[in-house]
Amino acid sequence: MRIQKFGYLAIAGVVLAAAAACGGGDGDGGGAGGATAGSGSGAGKTLTYWASNQGPSLEADKSILQPELDKFQQQTGIKVNVEVVPWADLLNRILAATTSGKGPDVVNIGNTWSASLQATGAFLPFDDTLLSGLGGKQRFLGPSLAATGAPGKPPVGVPIYGMTYGLFYNKKMFKDAGIDKPPATWDELIADGKKLTKGGKWGLAVEGASVSENSHHAFVFTQQHGGELFGPDGKPQFDSPQNVAGIKQYLDLMAVHKIVNPSNAEYGNGTEAVQDFLNGKAGMLMWQSIASNIKASDMSEDDIGLAPIPLPDPSAGGKQVNGMVAGINLSVFNFTKDKDSALKFVKFMTSPEEQKLLNKTYGSLPTVTDGYDDPAFQTDTIKTFQQILATTAAPLPQVPEESQFETLVGTAMNQLWADAAGGKPITDDSVKAKLTQANQQVQPGS
Repeated sequence: MRIQKFGYLAIAGVVLAAAAACGGGDGDGGGAGGATAGSGSGAGKTLTYWASNQGPSLEADKSILQPELDKFQQQTGIKVNVEVVPWADLLNRILAATTSGKGPDVVNIGNTWSASLQATGAFLPFDDTLLSGLGGKQRFLGPSLAATGAPGKPPVGVPIYGMTYGLFYNKKMFKDAGIDKPPATWDELIADGKKLTKGGKWGLAVEGASVSENSHHAFVFTQQHGGELFGPDGKPQFDSPQNVAGIKQYLDLMAVHKIVNPSNAEYGNGTEAVQDFLNGKAGMLMWQSIASNIKASDMSEDDIGLAPIPLPDPSAGGKQVNGMVAGINLSVFNFTKDKDSALKFVKFMTSPEEQKLLNKTYGSLPTVTDGYDDPAFQTDTIKTFQQILATTAAPLPQVPEESQFETLVGTAMNQLWADAAGGKPITDDSVKAKLTQANQQVQPGS
């Protein structure tokens, strides 16, 4: 597989919870001017960094990142104060910072938010001059850079972690249920889920109260039915028949087929479905990398298989899409008082050494071409993720209203999962009504 084909890296996590910005821009960013990397002349300077939650817990991420931040300080003299922000809060924290002008110097953003956040004007554009300081745009996986902002405009950040979705399955539970291979079609997924649902265990675990997980799966399943979230005129069309069908397909796993525990409708912190899977309470999980979660559990990678999320039987207009191209960008706020130090930190985080180390730890994919000469990226799991990214994953639309799609449709699905858990029928009409309401709430151009 050619590295150049990985791409459109676009991920991750949006919710409606309101939160206030803190730290950074007007006091924690350090003084003006920059240090020469390795010279120690950055002594006394401090950056504030909001990192996204990539591992099994906020504490685990802090323990993973802190040695690297200490290494950066040793090399440059620049201290980095990190706060790991849950996905349930991150977008609203960022938006509050763009409004107030107070926040961190550097922040992780889900790639799917790139065009939306670019439209705020709050972030440093990575023009050709800045990219040349990171080794040039050709050093980054080409398509991944395309998901760092609207087409034709300088990127609003640079990619640091690459991911997509796959179907994890518990090999022992499959064997005990008489299932000899992972499902290759949607009908097989349902049939296998029913065999696994017994004795207090369930076929599949989901995060029904997670806005980000809901919206990501909504995108994938609507694509499978030939749907588009935005029309040629740029207007939302969340409630099209194709989109209704794709989202109902996902909800029916609980509402009709009964292979998802109704309690999953309350799962929303990004870890509960993973824990149910790793604890043997569910046989399957549609997720991005869980490598760091596995390391913190009693299971080993040998106990778990990974396959592409199955496609439904071919239907008119459907697309062969079973994953969204996912990833995390690293961006610099315009209001930082120490741009030079912030850019040194970006260079450090995109260096081959850090790309290998951090993506190895998180089970994600490096976003630079010189980050792949490591055996850790030759495992069956990583190769499966690479294959999905290269062949059947699609990027979410890079339009300013994309983050509104995630928030509005993801929240509508929260409510539909709750209805399903309560035994209320999930019909085409009930799904369409929620999506029509979401359409009407979109604010154009923001």
